Amino acid sequence: MILHAPRSEAEVVDIVRAALAARRPLALQGGGTRAGFGHAVAAEAGLSTSALSGILRYTPGEMVMTALAGTPLEEVEAALAGQGQRLAFEPGDHRPAMGTQGVPTIGGVFAANVSGPRRIVAGAARDSLLGIRFVNGRGEALSAGGRVMKNVTGLDLVKLMAGSYGTLGLMTEVTFRVLPQPERVETLVFSGLEDQAAAELMAAAMALPADVSGAAHLPESVRGRFLAGALPEGAATLLRLEGHAASVAIRAETLTKALSARAPLQRLGPEQSESLWRAVRDIHPYAEDGTQRPLWRVSVAPMAGPGLVAALRMEAGVDAFYDWQGGLVWLRMEAEPEAALLRGLIARAGGGHATLLRANPAARAAIPAFEPQPAPLAALTARVKASLDPHGLFNPGRMG
Repeated sequence: MILHAPRSEAEVVDIVRAALAARRPLALQGGGTRAGFGHAVAAEAGLSTSALSGILRYTPGEMVMTALAGTPLEEVEAALAGQGQRLAFEPGDHRPAMGTQGVPTIGGVFAANVSGPRRIVAGAARDSLLGIRFVNGRGEALSAGGRVMKNVTGLDLVKLMAGSYGTLGLMTEVTFRVLPQPERVETLVFSGLEDQAAAELMAAAMALPADVSGAAHLPESVRGRFLAGALPEGAATLLRLEGHAASVAIRAETLTKALSARAPLQRLGPEQSESLWRAVRDIHPYAEDGTQRPLWRVSVAPMAGPGLVAALRMEAGVDAFYDWQGGLVWLRMEAEPEAALLRGLIARAGGGHATLLRANPAARAAIPAFEPQPAPLAALTARVKASLDPHGLFNPGRMG
């Protein structure tokens, strides 16, 4: 594949217009770290933002940054850390799970709406995105949004582009809000709970005035793959607290008094907490090991997850762990993807979404990687696509 790496937005426009004139589809990408998401793109030429790199504006006092889309995520996070700030939505690194190389980029994070454990309180990546510049499928350079949340001009378009996986346009510049780093991080680990009991504990914790910023459950099958097996024996249910040290101490005591009767409790300090939640964020237990065992990202109502996994285990070999208070279930199938079975069970559990992140090439080609849309939503999606990319130039076939 011919891979274009333009160094300016003007070069992007020229490349897109040339491809449009030749009716030659383009595979859009950032650093290529999520190249396996969705179906393989039917294009002989690629367009990468990797050379569109650099932080353009950063005002720590306003907690807003503007960067070119190809800026490495590591560079963005380092600049923020230098000012005691961070990305609120905690984007993960999917290279281990996807078996890919490359460098994660800030534009790629927003294009895939990558959102980690803190999503339950801070929102998704798209909720931090204030403004964008992008080139559409007509070869036009456009902008939407602004540098402050009250500037809502084009806000819907900003949210549409976040999570569009490069099917609507190539983002060249992103403006996003950031948050202060917490003074202290602690994690409460409750041991030995079955999945349903863990879901009930997490729900109880989220209902308390404790500002829990992470709630995850690691069944016994995966618990030993975190913190080099240093977690207590049995399944581990995790509650994270962040903020001023005194506040964290008070909230930890609130949770302890309310929940310690349910299961044995251990508290982890900042270093172990950071390592533990990074592993949750990056889907550490299911790193690609050369077998291409199918990996699903399932979003359901938090209390529905345990029942879904239990029903699935009666029909297929599956391993799982839970994030987002149980609303995000990471499923690794031991053999086939079992897409029809999984999606049928999700529908019976009250609805949700199942996205196939990883599988062998034959399975990827045959199975809709993204949750099939109801007819009205599919029609709306098609109209949006036709408006921004009328000739189907960008990432054809990816959203299948």
